[in-house]
Amino acid sequence: MKPYVICLMHSSLDGRTHPSRWRPKGAGTDWFEKIHDELGGDAWVIGRITGSEFAKGDAYPTTADAKFPRENWFVRRDAKTYGIVLDAQGKIGWGRSDIGGDPIVVVLTESVADSHLAGLRGEGVSYIFAGKSEIDLALTLDILNRELGVKRLLVEGGGVANGAFLRAGLIDEFNLILSPAIDGAKGAPFVFDSTDSDGDRRAPLSAMTLESTRDLGGGVLLLRYLIQNDPQAVGK
Repeated sequence: MKPYVICLMHSSLDGRTHPSRWRPKGAGTDWFEKIHDELGGDAWVIGRITGSEFAKGDAYPTTADAKFPRENWFVRRDAKTYGIVLDAQGKIGWGRSDIGGDPIVVVLTESVADSHLAGLRGEGVSYIFAGKSEIDLALTLDILNRELGVKRLLVEGGGVANGAFLRAGLIDEFNLILSPAIDGAKGAPFVFDSTDSDGDRRAPLSAMTLESTRDLGGGVLLLRYLIQNDPQAVGK
C-alpha cells in the first residue's frame, strides 16, 4: 500500500531553495519546521546531497571481512517518525543514528559494498534495499509502509529527489512555503530538478488543484495543491 505523499518545500519567488542566497535576507525562513510538524508525517525523506548535510562522520572503510545478505535491516520499528535518506550507492558516513530524534533509515541498492553495510550496522543505522543498481521509489514506499507502517510521508528535497518522486507519479500533495525574496543568480537548486539523464522525462501530472492559500504573515504564503497523476503516463 502506498503512503500518502506530501512534498513540502520552502522557496523564493523564483523557485530557489537556499535561503542564504535570498534577498532580502531572512524572509520567512523560520516557517519550514513549523509546517513540517503541522503536517504530521510518519516519516520524511531527503536525497543524498541533502542527507550529507546532516552527516557527522567520515566515509566508512572500503573493505570488510563480513558478507551481508541484501535484506532489509532495522534497528527500530517503534519510532513515531523516521528520517529516510536516499543513498543508492552508499556514500554517506553518518556518525549518528538519528536526525532530531528521528531514527535514520537509508534506502540503498543491492550494489552497495559490504563495508558500507558494516559501517551502517556499527552505527545503528537502519537500511532497506529498493533496487539492483537504481532506487525504485515505488518499491521504497511499499517497503516503508509494509515494514514500518508509514502511511503519511513528507518528501522534503533536494530538488533532484523531489523531481524523481514527481516524475514517478508518487506525489499526492504539494505544500509550498513561498517567501517574498528572490535569488536571481545561477547555481542555486530549484524546488524540482533532475539529473542530466532524466532531463527529458516529464511528470505524469494531469491536474493540480489549489486547495488552500494561507497567509503566514510578513508576505509569506503557504500554498497547498492537490495533485492528480495520469495512471497511463506513470513510468513513461
